[in-house]
Amino acid sequence: QVQLVESGGGSVQAGGSLRLSCACSGYTYSSRLMGWFRQAPGKEREGVAAIYTGGAGTYYADSVKGRFTISQDNAEVTVYLQMNSLKPEDTAMYYCACRPGNWWTRSGSLDPANFAYWGQGTQVTVAS
Repeated sequence: QVQLVESGGGSVQAGGSLRLSCACSGYTYSSRLMGWFRQAPGKEREGVAAIYTGGAGTYYADSVKGRFTISQDNAEVTVYLQMNSLKPEDTAMYYCACRPGNWWTRSGSLDPANFAYWGQGTQVTVAS
């Protein structure tokens, strides 16, 4: 059974930094795609960043390029989202998602419809 456990998040002032962590376990495939998504009140869930096994592929939404970095540990179990230069518009509930298997496309990696397994979400609030 695939399970995801998220941690991190919190409240910061604009310009500050936060790091989110997410561990995906319980799958048998040797590869997997993991992504970070966010959803603000009244808005649709949007993709933020994604990473494929071994760091072979990473992809970012234009709104976070240069500010957010997605990475993973050597065991490829835990994925991190380092968020720098945070802005008030980054305020949202952040979710990690996991897709075990060898599927990966740059354009599809930030589409929430392509992920079946989701974390519980963690709140990020950026004050102006």
